[in-house]
Amino acid sequence: MSRRRYVPRGVPGGYRIWDNKGRRWWGDLYQLCPDDLVAELNGAANYEKITALLKRYRALKR
Repeated sequence: MSRRRYVPRGVPGGYRIWDNKGRRWWGDLYQLCPDDLVAELNGAANYEKITALLKRYRALKR
């Protein structure tokens, strides 16, 4: 099994997504662990689906 590029990491206040290839944080701080977003980023990486998931997680912050 190959090494995943994007992994969720717990940080104070929630979760952030770490990019192993770019060696930097990707996206925003999330209150809940974004498992389905990480799975899509590491999988098919469908742009429309990623955008919809980002909008859903931003709505949960409010």
